Amino acid sequence: MLDTPISDLIVSTFRIPTDAPEADGTLAWDETTLVLVEATADGAVGIGWTYAPPACADLITGTLAGIVRGRSVLDVSGCFEAMVKAVRNAGRPGIAGCAISAVDVALWDLEARLLSMPLHRLLGAVRERVPVYGSGGFTTYDDDQLERQLSRWVHEQAIPRVKIKIGESWGTETGRDLARMRQARKVIGDDAELYVDANGGYGAKQAIRVMAEAADADVRWFEEPVSSDDLDGMRLVRRAVDADVAAGEYGYHLAYFGRLCAADAVDCVQADVSRCGGITEWRRIAAVAAAHNLEISAHCGPHLHAHVGAATPNLRHLEWFHDHVRIETLFFEGALDPSGGSVRPDDAAPGHGLTLRADVAGRYRLG
Repeated sequence: MLDTPISDLIVSTFRIPTDAPEADGTLAWDETTLVLVEATADGAVGIGWTYAPPACADLITGTLAGIVRGRSVLDVSGCFEAMVKAVRNAGRPGIAGCAISAVDVALWDLEARLLSMPLHRLLGAVRERVPVYGSGGFTTYDDDQLERQLSRWVHEQAIPRVKIKIGESWGTETGRDLARMRQARKVIGDDAELYVDANGGYGAKQAIRVMAEAADADVRWFEEPVSSDDLDGMRLVRRAVDADVAAGEYGYHLAYFGRLCAADAVDCVQADVSRCGGITEWRRIAAVAAAHNLEISAHCGPHLHAHVGAATPNLRHLEWFHDHVRIETLFFEGALDPSGGSVRPDDAAPGHGLTLRADVAGRYRLG
């Protein structure tokens, strides 16, 4: 085992239509692209993926595969450092960050499978169950769609916290934002927590005014009220509103999260394993957050985060994001059940416990 070399990285790209048009405050989409990495060694296969453009696959096959091939399966941290150095000229944020992330997850999964260990045990689990919040509530939804989705999470699956999108059309539809927040509160009742996400669609003082007008909706979580690059604006909002302010999903490296925490701009840090550098960098980001007495929340891709979330002491929760839940449940055997408001990583299955349904995934393959 100690001398087992990584044989290869096999990369596939898939494009999956959404089940309905989706949009947030600043972007709209009707399909999602998934780049999948299968890391192989001694007959075992580790799986990682990212939600990123197809160009991500080219970077993995053209640059990263040659860097990790032949290294020990136990040298995941060394592989990570080598990949980061190799993308110096390409630029770490963006596509390169997503590519590194997908490979890093695949390598951690591969190591755990060769050791016949569940990934959360290999990482050092600190909890059996990982809290989740239902996430969707797209601005493209009409009232009936929004009610059905929220009702399923809260009243059927007993998920006690849910999130909707606001900041519609770059903050130009605040009347509809307010109406949708009030509708959401009515649907979920008084006991569930209501979260909102503006995706950077507001200005700072506009965000404060919107939250003041929405006081009757009792919003507990205000995500990206302004651009996540506007740390001063986020700090201004954080000091003025009762809801916890969160951001960080577009962070691609540790230095950004260091600045975010030091700026006193958020009540909870968000990080995304599929962007930030995979599990290796996530763990360092969580430590930086902890050093600032902050919790960390996992952004999207719930099955990418369940195991590392179980091994993160200062985790608040992970995002049970509608689009990615649908894709991951379709593509993988072993998908998790959020009923009761948490998921439990499988203690009996090695790695992250997922098996690719190649026949199903193949219907969406590009190229």
